[in-house]
Amino acid sequence: MKKAMLGSLVLGLGLLLAGCGNQTKSNEKTVSVGILQVVQHGSLDQARKGFKAGLQKELDAHGDKTKVKYHYLNAQGDQSNLNTMSQQLVQQKNDLLVGIATQSAQALAKKTTTTPILVTAVTDLKGAGLVKSTTKPQTNVSGTSDLMPVGKQLKLLKSMTTSDKPLGIMYNSSEENSVLQVNIAKKYAKQHNLKLKVVSATSTNDIASVLAGLEGKISGLYLPTDNLMASAMKTIGQKTKAAKLPVVTGSIEMAEDGGTATYGLDFHELGEQTGKMAYKVLIKKQKPQTMAVQTAEKLHLYVNKANATAIGLKPSTIKQP
Repeated sequence: MKKAMLGSLVLGLGLLLAGCGNQTKSNEKTVSVGILQVVQHGSLDQARKGFKAGLQKELDAHGDKTKVKYHYLNAQGDQSNLNTMSQQLVQQKNDLLVGIATQSAQALAKKTTTTPILVTAVTDLKGAGLVKSTTKPQTNVSGTSDLMPVGKQLKLLKSMTTSDKPLGIMYNSSEENSVLQVNIAKKYAKQHNLKLKVVSATSTNDIASVLAGLEGKISGLYLPTDNLMASAMKTIGQKTKAAKLPVVTGSIEMAEDGGTATYGLDFHELGEQTGKMAYKVLIKKQKPQTMAVQTAEKLHLYVNKANATAIGLKPSTIKQP
């Protein structure tokens, strides 16, 4: 009899503890985040990794045990993929959507006006039709801009050249963010009496031939933060190194992949800033409609020492503009 009572008591305690465990598990909050990335390359990959790190840092800093479930899709540069993938992420009823690069952000914004959207690695949110104002978006979209100090980057490139030949600029004319940066570059050049030779490539197949057309005609090459240029940095790096041309890139990651130097932002850090904004949306229930668009908190001089040495420059002579 005592054994039976003891067995019942142990069983009851086991069920009670199991019930408590299940209750704790059921009370554990989980949020879902859908991430859409336009193409895979270093800068955008770092922005995504930085976003996840930044959100987790904020959760840890506040002792918040909320779990984040991520749904990540990469369109691999295909517009039709962007359309179907954005629809898929919206239909999943994610608590937050994240668009990495302009095309991803626009694709998500076209699919929903209610689900909160944060974007990163987008140069001009207002010009892209994502917000009505950068100080008060008034849409379901906000985030971080990767607009670079184009003038200072051109100044850096000029300091690395000795020829009086024009500075070359290569970009993808179909990317709105690139067009904006090139227009800024043209304005800066006019104000500072710099000669430019601006060319466009619209596919990876064009890169080599466009570079060949610049051979002997420029003293250095500037590449804005452009998804096509970033994807082709290995090719660009090989061609320009052989031609002994200094290359200043829009981002650090692009310079790492084949450029000579840059004065710009770190996309991992920019992603972290976006992650901090995500904490405010997911946990503090702030709305993107009232959250000002942010720009990079820090800028860095980065020198690719191997590339600089290969084209005949002493890395130590390359200074912050």
